[in-house]
Amino acid sequence: MTTSYDPSKEGAQMSFKDRMSYGDYLSLDKILDAQAPLSQAHDELLFIIQHQASELWMKLAIHEIRSAITCIRNDQPQPAFKMLTRVARIFEQLNNAWDVLRTMTPSEYTEFRNSLGQSSGFQSYQYRMVEFLAGNRNAAMLQPHKHREDISALLEGILAAPSLYDEALLLLARNGFDIGEDANRTSWRETRTENVQVLNAWKEIYQAPEKYWQLYELAEKLVDFEDYFRRWRFNHVTTVERIIGLKRGTGGTGGVSYLRKMLEVVLFPELWKVRTEL
Repeated sequence: MTTSYDPSKEGAQMSFKDRMSYGDYLSLDKILDAQAPLSQAHDELLFIIQHQASELWMKLAIHEIRSAITCIRNDQPQPAFKMLTRVARIFEQLNNAWDVLRTMTPSEYTEFRNSLGQSSGFQSYQYRMVEFLAGNRNAAMLQPHKHREDISALLEGILAAPSLYDEALLLLARNGFDIGEDANRTSWRETRTENVQVLNAWKEIYQAPEKYWQLYELAEKLVDFEDYFRRWRFNHVTTVERIIGLKRGTGGTGGVSYLRKMLEVVLFPELWKVRTEL
């Protein structure tokens, strides 16, 4: 036999007049009212929530990456380890989200695809921020954001400063490693080219992890981040192909063909190549 349970008898607050509630703190009214499907299709709500939730996770990833950059710049790599671990877990969460979206079939997507107009995840400025912060600095990708001066200024600000990988390499230099031209860069706007001195520096660190433990751990945290980031990109390609095949994307890209090209981008090239050298 079940009996009713009254949490107030154990001290739970039950009245929220003139008090901050759970919904108030999280601004749930704003969040839950932010879905505005443009069609009558059942699956459009799934599509909207999937992408809105992904943008929220990316907002947190950006917060963590920026904080990690600051820690590394200030010669405090240990706090950055936790932040980069969190970024990797965020992308694991984003990976899992594709599993939910893949429950939508091609037939269901076609019911509302025309409602999207030319909007596309390709235009996500937060995704662009993640790439720019990590070190993939393709200035051509500023173009989709030119219509927004505030976003353009935000992205230009990121390009004006060292990336996460740039800061990791500068940390190597401050610890006595010869990183060649990467130690003297003054323009951060362009994606850097691979550097044999950097490769040799990481090789020395990996050959003596007990001697360079903090730098060794930093390297592995960066690889963890890119590992999960690559998985997210791969799952993105698979999901898109499963739902739209080889059609062009709504934003005008080649769709799957464009996403496959993105799989070739390597954020921290020397950290992957060093494995072959050991």
